[in-house]
Amino acid sequence: MSREQNVAVADLGLPALRSDRPKGDQLREILEGLADSLGPGALLPSDRALAEHFGVARQTVRAEVGRLVADGVLVNRPARGTFAAPVPPRPLVVGRSFSHDMRARGMTPGSEVLELDILAATGRTAELLEVEAGTSAMRLVRLRTADGAPMGIERSFVSLARFPGIERTDFARASLYDTLQERWGVRTRTVSATAGAVEPEADEAHRLGIPRTQPCLLIRSVQRDGDGGVIEAGRSIYRGDRYDLDVSYTLAR
Repeated sequence: MSREQNVAVADLGLPALRSDRPKGDQLREILEGLADSLGPGALLPSDRALAEHFGVARQTVRAEVGRLVADGVLVNRPARGTFAAPVPPRPLVVGRSFSHDMRARGMTPGSEVLELDILAATGRTAELLEVEAGTSAMRLVRLRTADGAPMGIERSFVSLARFPGIERTDFARASLYDTLQERWGVRTRTVSATAGAVEPEADEAHRLGIPRTQPCLLIRSVQRDGDGGVIEAGRSIYRGDRYDLDVSYTLAR
């Protein structure tokens, strides 16, 4: 069943309102429990259906729905209805393995290799990798998922002069950072990154399962080892509704 199909109120097994407590308080508790049981993004019954089922005024239902919207439990979408709030955005950790990050959140990471090719690094790519123009590099493009849901598209550039043969790795199964550490003994020590809001390209929106008008987070990064050598240059785009960008800084005195 589509998550935007209404379920009959009578089929939800909702408790009846009691006479010894304010109806609004009980209704709010019931709706909060319903949102939790139906799951993130699920469509709730209409105000009219709820009012008829519980024998209360529609205004009472609307008032309690409004309170739950303000609390972040529900979301109102004009002309579509009231929904259980989606999964809250996750802080984006730049420079950390996507697989490790998702596992730390209790989610199962996934990866689909969209493109993997070898190119001669020129211009900006050679500059970012700090290699001579014409140096062979791997370009890896992956769709990253968590519990099967698309989270972002990561583009990674790695020098094959420094990491020869890495292009033969099965990146549908293997983590790029784990591979670099296990085979070459390198770890990321410093990351320089820029972030900005962008609209996805048509193919990106299709892969991410979002409309082209939905903002995404674009991260450009360069990762270095303890000696300052470039490990990877990246350009990745993440769904804006799945991530928050956390920033902390220290003010100069």
